[in-house]
Amino acid sequence: MPQEIEKDLYRIEIPLPETPLKYLNAYVIRGRERHLLVDTGLNHDECLAALRDGLAAIDVDLADTDIFITHLHADHFGLVARLASDRTRVYFNRPDAEIIESWEGFGPMLAYAGHHGFPVDRLRAALKAHPGSRFGTDWVPPLQILSEGDAITVGDYVWQCVETPGHTVGHTCLYDPSRKLLIAGDHLLIDITPNIQCWSDTQDPLRHYLASLDKVDAMDVRLVLPGHRRLFADHRRRISELKRHHQERLAEVMTLLAGGPFNAYETAARMTWDLQAPSWSDFPVAQQWFATGEALAHLRYLEEEGRIRRQNHQDIIRFYRTG
Repeated sequence: MPQEIEKDLYRIEIPLPETPLKYLNAYVIRGRERHLLVDTGLNHDECLAALRDGLAAIDVDLADTDIFITHLHADHFGLVARLASDRTRVYFNRPDAEIIESWEGFGPMLAYAGHHGFPVDRLRAALKAHPGSRFGTDWVPPLQILSEGDAITVGDYVWQCVETPGHTVGHTCLYDPSRKLLIAGDHLLIDITPNIQCWSDTQDPLRHYLASLDKVDAMDVRLVLPGHRRLFADHRRRISELKRHHQERLAEVMTLLAGGPFNAYETAARMTWDLQAPSWSDFPVAQQWFATGEALAHLRYLEEEGRIRRQNHQDIIRFYRTG
């Protein structure tokens, strides 16, 4: 059954089959004429059934419901094409929409990973089998682009868009200042750390993420409604924990590179991960992919700070400490 958070504001837990996250928090705001659904789940029959059952339980008709997607990842975006009709307004952000519009497959990511030491053939197979690939959207309905400060009024709620890049380039939260509620997507999560990955030399996602944390820290938030796990208060305490986590990660990478140079894959293999496996070689390839992307985010941050540099030998990039 959906959880009533406040009057006309509900959470529906959408199962995420074959993923360690287990479920997505989809939020529904009931209005007088139109309702709003925030995030959808994977393009999977089990997700669709859970969402339809949840909407029916709170007497919300999908035909009268618009959709806001916090970011482009398949567990948030994947089901949208099976939900949207000609009457549905699908709200989204411009940076993530541009990735969808220019998408040509995983080729550039595979090449980039290869330059940073990842065994490409193993990664290609893992990406093909990943739920995000298998259960992504079949097509993309027309998107209504919203930006920082734009508002969506639903019933007695007025939700303002808050751009929080980092987890993706266009990640956007919704904030109701009168109620001090933040629908946070994957920007703030409790118990688990949002994954910050880098797969391009034009990006510095960790820097953007830390700036987004500072931005939300300055906001008056009574309750955080995250994309996964439980709701929580005291957002500043969680932000402090997340910032400390990344500072410790940066320090760990600097310490590791004292024995380098290492490429990103080698760096990730030496980092500390909260995963039950005897060794790096026992990690599932998909988890090695996430870990290497996160290592790259920290390496790029340190590189932009001038604390490390890169060397390219036989088309493999390795990093070493300056000084």
